Amino acid sequence: MDFIRISFDSLIQTTKKVLLSILAISVLLEEWLWDLLTDFEHCLTAWYHLENLERWLANSPPWVALSAFFIPSLLFLPVEFTALSLSSSGQVVEGISLHIVSQVFSTMILSWIFDITREQLMTFGWFAVLYQTITRWLNWSHEQLRETAAYQHALKTKLAIHVKLVEWVHKEPLNPAGFQ
Repeated sequence: MDFIRISFDSLIQTTKKVLLSILAISVLLEEWLWDLLTDFEHCLTAWYHLENLERWLANSPPWVALSAFFIPSLLFLPVEFTALSLSSSGQVVEGISLHIVSQVFSTMILSWIFDITREQLMTFGWFAVLYQTITRWLNWSHEQLRETAAYQHALKTKLAIHVKLVEWVHKEPLNPAGFQ
């Protein structure tokens, strides 16, 4: 019986380490993607001269800010339903690909709008409580994950890639006029 118990405990510990490692890498990729999307948002704002829209949103009443925050979510629902439909009809790769692209773009748009309208959104008590609760949970989980070996290794890899990208960008500067 002790052998079975030891084996089960060992299995639980191993499973926990594997899942934490996967989660740590996922969190790091999410943080990296968030940083890249934020940089891309700034480029798009400059390229498409969205400063006036940003100023208008930043100075709008709270209900306008809330609408601006939720309307893009609603606009992406048909895309998500299409991705689900593709996956359920056997086109799994296409469905997952569409879902990933939709998530990336919706995250980019929502984070951009949130950054602009945060002050107005926080005037809604329920929104502020929700934001604080999610932020607390994310901070706690990130602290837990940062201690794992997988996260430390992935972070070193991320930093090495970042250094290479910065070197490459400084050698080959992007010309925003070329993208119009």
